[in-house]
Amino acid sequence: MTTSTSRLSELSEFASKTGYRARLPDERGHIAYSDTEHATWQALMQRQLGMIEGRVCQQYLDGLERLALPESRIPQLGEVDRVLQAATGWQTAQVPALIPFDTFFDLLANRRFPVATFIRTPEEMDYLKEPDIFHEIFGHCPMLTDPSFAEFTATYGRLGKAATPKERVYLARLYWMTVEFGLVDTPAGRRIYGGGIISSPKETLHSLSDVPVHRPFDPVDALRTPYRIDILQPLYYVLDDLTTLHDLSRQDIMGMVHRAMALGLFEPRFEPRFEPASSSARASA
Repeated sequence: MTTSTSRLSELSEFASKTGYRARLPDERGHIAYSDTEHATWQALMQRQLGMIEGRVCQQYLDGLERLALPESRIPQLGEVDRVLQAATGWQTAQVPALIPFDTFFDLLANRRFPVATFIRTPEEMDYLKEPDIFHEIFGHCPMLTDPSFAEFTATYGRLGKAATPKERVYLARLYWMTVEFGLVDTPAGRRIYGGGIISSPKETLHSLSDVPVHRPFDPVDALRTPYRIDILQPLYYVLDDLTTLHDLSRQDIMGMVHRAMALGLFEPRFEPRFEPASSSARASA
């Protein structure tokens, strides 16, 4: 199931300031991409497949194998949905780059992962502020085949639906430090599971280097950690095991949010620029 064309058009108006427009499906649910767009996907796939070797966790690799993403063309969302639904009951939802927080949390709560249906231009191969289909599909969807990751993400959505605007800003930091930029220790060594790292060549190398700070994952600390979307991350939280996310989904996360709010934010490790607003969310960052 995907977002209806009318709803997608409405959301596209919200996101029109980003410079990219969501691609709408035809009556068969098929999205037609240009040869240039397919070539961009192929170049991104080839670059990142080589980059992530020996750096990502096994759960991601298992999910990538299950999805069997084509290298030479942008996949249709229905192809991805069939695998996700069979694995963990998830599916994708067509959205523009930026969506309201209400929509973002509602989709996650219903096990529908927002996927922006455009791809970056060749001029923005290395970085763009808007999350595109390569980031969403290659970066995130393989992890959604993992039960622990999938359950945590759905729980996060349910909590966000009921949260206040201020609570949502704190929750956004937890998402950033796990789903987007999380690391995990494994018997084979420290590995990446966050989609924001996996889809970025610079972040892939930077995250496992000696340059940033690596801290053991503590959810309250993650909730208190400021971040910026436009820089290489100065700090990453490291899970002992991915099952930590499943365990966290069974705990009182909102109680942790209130503790974090009472304690206040840590000093940022960068020059402050902006934090996520309470009215909108990245489909993923």
